Amino acid sequence: MRIFNKKTVFVGMSGGVDSSVSAAILKKQGYNVVGVFIRTWQPVWIECTWRNEKRDAIRVCAHLNIPFIELNLEKEYKNNVADYMINEYKKGKTPNPDVMCNKEVKFGGFLEWALSNGADYIATGHYARVINNLNDNSVKILRGKDKNKDQSYFLWTLEQKQLKHILFPIGSMKKKKVRKLAEKYKIPVAQKKDSQGICFIGEIDMKDFLSHYIDKKDGDVLNGEGKIIGKHNGSLFYTMGERHGFVINKKGIKDKAYYIISKDIKKNTIPVSQHPEKFNKDEKYYFLEMIVDNQNIFYEGMELYAQIRYRGNLKSLKIISYDLDKKNMKITFYDFDSSIASGQSVVFYDDDICLGGGILSW
Repeated sequence: MRIFNKKTVFVGMSGGVDSSVSAAILKKQGYNVVGVFIRTWQPVWIECTWRNEKRDAIRVCAHLNIPFIELNLEKEYKNNVADYMINEYKKGKTPNPDVMCNKEVKFGGFLEWALSNGADYIATGHYARVINNLNDNSVKILRGKDKNKDQSYFLWTLEQKQLKHILFPIGSMKKKKVRKLAEKYKIPVAQKKDSQGICFIGEIDMKDFLSHYIDKKDGDVLNGEGKIIGKHNGSLFYTMGERHGFVINKKGIKDKAYYIISKDIKKNTIPVSQHPEKFNKDEKYYFLEMIVDNQNIFYEGMELYAQIRYRGNLKSLKIISYDLDKKNMKITFYDFDSSIASGQSVVFYDDDICLGGGILSW
């Protein structure tokens, strides 16, 4: 595809392979490409990584001969992503910071700034796709072609007014091909490893991160009958279905793993079981808080498939009730899952099409 009527695209340049190849593809297609490095907040106690990432982004932009701009969104990230995540954990919930980062920073602050500064579109290196529905002129999000890298789960909050200005150049490719294109275009970071960890903050254990903002209070681990069988470092640091990070006393070498089946924040206890499927069977219904304004495709009695975590298996569910005005939904899962936790994102799919989602709340 060659663009003859030049459109301007601001590409979010992270200094990594995916965003770099995205910029190269768009330039080859004839777009007027501008590279933008998004500067976000990092705690002072974490080793600074953004300077190295910025340096790599500058190198790539110079190599592609495109302008480079730095955009400071520290305040937006701190207030709407980091503080949100910390506050949710303090409530005993399990939030997804990557979902909020996409909503508030990449497709929030960045998109708004780009459009107000001459961009027709923004682009990122996400493994997801967007397609235009000619019947109603809407835009839909699809899973990325690379199922192992698909990031549509993190994009469910995006609305039509945003999607019409977003491009995902590598969404129809496998990671292997993206690497080959990086070598073909002689991208300076072609061999760079993929980043891991919390969005923009980096590779740090979640419990280590939270321990700087939430006091650790040792508590008891209980079995299904309520007897003390171990210790933990604070119920706020754990999530449903987790099987690591706490100590079980007198555990035999042949014993099965223990899974967290509930949390009592006030008493600071975490009940666990080797057979989580035997507990919480009466907890049939879950409430979802819907964020987006234009999700009017749902109805009571509708049966759907959904993910409750990144790379998680699809789970079948039924909508018990749906209130468009209040933006909430009551659902029930057909299959028991002990890892379902308040604060998680539930994302609905119809084959590869992302239909939207909500945040579990109780």
